[in-house]
Amino acid sequence: FSPGLLVVAGSFAAFRLLNRGVERLVPPPPSARRNRWKWRNIWTSLAHSALPSTHNLSPCRFYLHPELSNDLVGTHPPGAYSLVAVSVGYFLEDFVDMLCNQKLHQSWELLFHHSVVIVCFGIAVLLHQYVGFALVALLVEINSIFLHLRQILLMANLVHTTCYRLNSLINLGTYVVFRIATLAWMTRWLFLNRQTVPLASYAVGTVGMAIMTPMNIILFYRLLRSDFFK
Repeated sequence: FSPGLLVVAGSFAAFRLLNRGVERLVPPPPSARRNRWKWRNIWTSLAHSALPSTHNLSPCRFYLHPELSNDLVGTHPPGAYSLVAVSVGYFLEDFVDMLCNQKLHQSWELLFHHSVVIVCFGIAVLLHQYVGFALVALLVEINSIFLHLRQILLMANLVHTTCYRLNSLINLGTYVVFRIATLAWMTRWLFLNRQTVPLASYAVGTVGMAIMTPMNIILFYRLLRSDFFK
């Protein structure tokens, strides 16, 4: 038994409650009322993205803890373990939400993505190791803020506004830095440290990177084509 499982369960319940009550905080516009569950889902996802983004940037954890770049297995800054456990709870909640409200052929890519994240982050929570590696992976949530804002603007029928255009530019820029570059750095770290990482963990990490990298490249192409080449 790991105390982190209590954090995971509490996080799942908290995000579930937020999902149920978000319409009271942010009522959907007329253009989004036909898909209310999606409106709730995106705002819940945006709330999660803000958590690791704030943790990683204020202050910059990797500047204050330079040892992270050398040891992502046993080293992690204060609060990182709880953050990873909270993220597992969120991804479980989002997995259940999509499974209950969206057809499988529409959500299989995200369900697959969440499954990989839950397994990798779950290992970090259960073993109290690789928390630093998971923390680096959570840097992608900085970009997720702008991905979710893009969906909100689309649902609110604000696609032809300056706000949408500006968000599209920031979205692509942060996508390259915090998704593609971050995943490339993580893949490189795994390769350079393959002798010190146990075979099972190395296999899980390698498979995870092999799945995430092409998925993110494909999504980048879709965003580029949709927002700039259409």
